This record gives sequence, C-alpha cells and structure tokens, in this order.
Amino acid sequence: MRCGGWRACRSTIRANVAPKLKGSFFTLNLAQTRAAFESVPWVRRAVVHRVWPDRLSVRLEEHRAAALWHADDGNDRLVNTEGEVFEANLGDVEDDALPTFAGPEGTSAHMLTMYQRLQPVLAKLDMTIDTLNLSGRGSWRAELDSGADIELGRGSDDEVLARSERFVRTLTQVTARYQRPLQYADLRHADGYAVKLKGITTSDKPVAGKKRN
Repeated sequence: MRCGGWRACRSTIRANVAPKLKGSFFTLNLAQTRAAFESVPWVRRAVVHRVWPDRLSVRLEEHRAAALWHADDGNDRLVNTEGEVFEANLGDVEDDALPTFAGPEGTSAHMLTMYQRLQPVLAKLDMTIDTLNLSGRGSWRAELDSGADIELGRGSDDEVLARSERFVRTLTQVTARYQRPLQYADLRHADGYAVKLKGITTSDKPVAGKKRN
C-alpha cells in the first residue's frame, strides 16, 4: 500500500473502513464490508470472508499505477496496469516517469494497450512518449519528452502502428541531412509523412516514405 509503511497503512485502512462497518460478526454484511475496503485509496479489490468463530479474513489487491489520466474537469487520476482509472493521491506515486493519457472517458484500457505497443516502436529512435492523446474522433497524437509532437492520425491500431513503424524506419534519412532534432511530424498521409525540424520549416507535403515516379 502507498501509505508510508505497514503501520501507516493499517491506520489509513482503519480510519476509512471502521466507520462504515455495522453489525456483529454474525450480522455484518460482507458485500458492504468489501465495498468499504475497496473505497480506501490504492485498494483495487478486497476479498472478505468470515473465519469461525469470531474473525474476518481480508485480502487486499493494490492498484499498480501505469499512467496518469488527464481529465477535462481538472480532476486528474491514475490508470492502473489493468487499464482502469482510479482516484488516489498523486503525491503517493513512486514512478516520476509515468506517461499521461488524455482521451474520452472509457478509453483508458484502449489507450494503455496502444501505449504498450507504440512506445517500443518509438524507442528504437530513443523517443519516449510523455503524453498520449486520443481525440473524440479517434485521432491519436503523441507528445514526446523531447518536446516534439507526432500526429499519428486515425484508423485501426494496426494501421496506426504501421505508419509509426514506417516513420521510425525512415526518419533518420531526413534528420541526418540537416542535423537538427525533430520538432513535429504528421503521419496522417497515405503515402508518407511531413516533418518539421527545429530551426527548419518544411513543406506540409510528405517528405519521406513515399515512392516517387
């Protein structure tokens, strides 16, 4: 549990759960008891059952943070390794390098899957996704930790990944010529992509990955 040690965890659990428990060992509602434990920050799932003659057995599963979830209402939350959004104190997050997801409600699991497929592709060029965005129309955009933006566009996950792999295979042919870092890339072209390098403005037409006659 992310609460500063076992004793602190026990205190946090007791403070959150105890006021919600009503009844004796025999009359305690196990479903309500389970819900009370699951209302504690960082608790994903609780399994509760009676142990005769007078004890309760409680097993807790902790959320494991995989990403930050940026909400339009400003109530930023977390995404666990199952792709579920949950609320917790962001200050308790131990990993400072978590990516941020920004997308429509209900898309967190899909976004986690896409991130897990896309990041290894971009990592071939030492690129790290800082923020992954999914618009309401299904268009993907990646903001890198370098400050560069990549418009990935719409389509199936496989189509987006195919465009990204083509981009990674051929980008060095462009950057090597000018010796400038990437500032922006637009992969939404059927037969290539457009790039902008820092200090150099290029045409909005595809500049790589395109066969010319």
